[in-house]
Amino acid sequence: MNTSVQATRIVKVGAHQGTTTDLLAVEEPLEIRLAYGSAQNRKQISVSVTMRTPGYDFELALGFLFTEGIIQQFEQIEKIRYCQSEQSQHNNVLKVELSTQVNIDVQKLQRNFYSTSSCGICGKASIEAVDTLCSNLSLRNDFIIKESAIHQAPQQLKEAQVVFKHTGGLHAAGLFDAAGNLLLWREDIGRHNALDKLIGACFAKDRELLRSSFLLLSGRVSFELVQKALMAEIPCIAAVGAPSHLAVHLAQSYRMTLIGFVREQRFNIYSGISRLAINQNLTDQEYYGR
Repeated sequence: MNTSVQATRIVKVGAHQGTTTDLLAVEEPLEIRLAYGSAQNRKQISVSVTMRTPGYDFELALGFLFTEGIIQQFEQIEKIRYCQSEQSQHNNVLKVELSTQVNIDVQKLQRNFYSTSSCGICGKASIEAVDTLCSNLSLRNDFIIKESAIHQAPQQLKEAQVVFKHTGGLHAAGLFDAAGNLLLWREDIGRHNALDKLIGACFAKDRELLRSSFLLLSGRVSFELVQKALMAEIPCIAAVGAPSHLAVHLAQSYRMTLIGFVREQRFNIYSGISRLAINQNLTDQEYYGR
């Protein structure tokens, strides 16, 4: 049985009522620990505990550490392994061994996590924390996306979601080229985990894929998801659901293309219209009334 799904007995009520078996998306905690410091003075800190669907855990850890600004290059990682000696369930605790050359400011790390959390603590503090991390980033302006590519993307991503087909309980994040071809995708019970897994996969192998693709999310767009995509220098986010006001503000601040409500051959553009080949001759300045 796939570790991402688990069978359970249910009672159906309705036209086909009776007792049967249903498949559920597995949800388990994953703790990410960092080992850092000199060879003579190694230290360890727990930086995250997230509820996730098991699978692609190493990619999840890589994506998380990269989008939070803890690491910048894959070469800064010496080793990733499960802590199988823990009393907790196996494969639910990861240790990431950083190179001895990587410096970690623990106090700054904790402040950034607090400021950029998605619990609505303080929008201004969140924006300022991202500005610090993203000050030297730039998004491609020569990446032009066909309107048809946006329309066809949701169905392609849905068809690729293997676990979703069995459970109906997972979110997905997918990368598409400008013509609308699905290049890579990941799914998870958490929106941010699905995106971290996707970014982590590219971070280890082909970061240029992130810079030359558009991202499709199966649900709504939060500030945290825009921040992660921005760190990965993804120029465009499209989503089946709605963006939050802070997500739109962050996208507009960095001239990222942000699209919502992609469904039934329609969508809304909130930022970065210049990257879209659509039948409306509007510049970003005209579009936003600036």
